[in-house]
Amino acid sequence: MDLSTRAVVTACLAAGVAVAAFFGPLALAAASGALALVVAIGWPRLLDVPVHGGTRVVVAIAGLGAVGATAATHGEPALRHLPVVLALAVVLAFVAELLRRDGRPRLVESLIGTVSGIVVAVSCAGWIATGRTDAGESLVVTCAVALAVASAVSALPLGGWTNAALTLGLAVVAGGAVGYVMPDLDLLSGVWSGVVAGLLVASLHALFDQLPELRGRLGAFSATALPVAVGGTLIFVVGRVIVG
Repeated sequence: MDLSTRAVVTACLAAGVAVAAFFGPLALAAASGALALVVAIGWPRLLDVPVHGGTRVVVAIAGLGAVGATAATHGEPALRHLPVVLALAVVLAFVAELLRRDGRPRLVESLIGTVSGIVVAVSCAGWIATGRTDAGESLVVTCAVALAVASAVSALPLGGWTNAALTLGLAVVAGGAVGYVMPDLDLLSGVWSGVVAGLLVASLHALFDQLPELRGRLGAFSATALPVAVGGTLIFVVGRVIVG
């Protein structure tokens, strides 16, 4: 899967989250759960861990557990059960390693890969929590649009810092414009959403672009979901700190 295709998929996933926000909390929770599954499916291939099945199952359980716990939580803080989910998932990662019957080669690498996937999948629950902030739906849509724009720009045939600067700049412009016209938001909140989206896409593009595993379909598919998944928790911070 080439860079332009990955950018289109990432933009579509971000747009899907934005559309889900318009249909209410249940649709947003379903979109977050689907996003966690997309991460889980290709994560072991992306990081080239020794045993794919165990990692895939543990990451999926962690992501769906975090989404379910957050969706079922009423009142504040919305993410108060996430530490418990994360801790149990890490224990499950150790159990998965103990169940291996292949001599456990590259044990530490496999465990670290699984735990990193757990963190990414659990971050998907941040979209649900963001939907419950004061800005709620408007903030989800603004960040999702900024992510989509940043992903599209990152696919331009520019190198190094030029690509990163243009990705960040246009994400900020897109976030500011959408935030300005959305109810319950203002220009500053939209700009901060664009900063989060631009920095996230640019940094992940620089981190993963040269990995040979991106040539495979599953690994590339997981990589496309990565900015959107991690963006859920980061934009929740913007919603609590900047918007209030």
